[in-house]
Amino acid sequence: MNTKSAVPSVKRPNIVAVGTIVWLGSEVMFFAGLFAIYFTLRAMNPELWAEQTALHNFPFALVNTLILVASSFTAQAGVFAAERMQPRATGASPKKWGTVEWFYLTFFMGAIFVSGQVWEYATFVSEGITLSSDPYGSAFYMTTGFHGIHVALGLVAFLLVIGRIYAVKNFTHKEETTAVVVSYYWHFVDIVWIILFIVIYVLK
Repeated sequence: MNTKSAVPSVKRPNIVAVGTIVWLGSEVMFFAGLFAIYFTLRAMNPELWAEQTALHNFPFALVNTLILVASSFTAQAGVFAAERMQPRATGASPKKWGTVEWFYLTFFMGAIFVSGQVWEYATFVSEGITLSSDPYGSAFYMTTGFHGIHVALGLVAFLLVIGRIYAVKNFTHKEETTAVVVSYYWHFVDIVWIILFIVIYVLK
């Protein structure tokens, strides 16, 4: 008779995923500080805000935002492919795409968003709104600029994940975890932008 009692196995959380979530928590505090600066400057200069926000191209910003939001869904599709251990496509249909194909699409959509931001910056500069022109320019470029840097870093992360998948002989749980934590970061920057979009382009 086996006297050993059955001990249920405990599924421990992935340390990399937990570490990423903790780090993103610190990023939340960073952006909270930027939002505090934005609202403080806005409260001190309501007339300037009314004048400068009227110059925004809302339809363009909305389309750019929808592209970034859609990229979260493609990134998650890449994660689902990683979870079923499918690094690459097994057919031409998107239903058969692997992590690489979905992450390439996500990268492309993110690059479109960044390009849209650059175009908007160029338009604002041509209208005399710069980082040092007035409080609105400072607040606008600081908040959207730091977010843009985070998006650019996310694009680099996607390329690194794709490169790692090509480099390894066998797709393992390590590659799956890498794909998952990059998606966490991407979802985070998407959520931050949705809040920024509402604050900058919607709230009057």
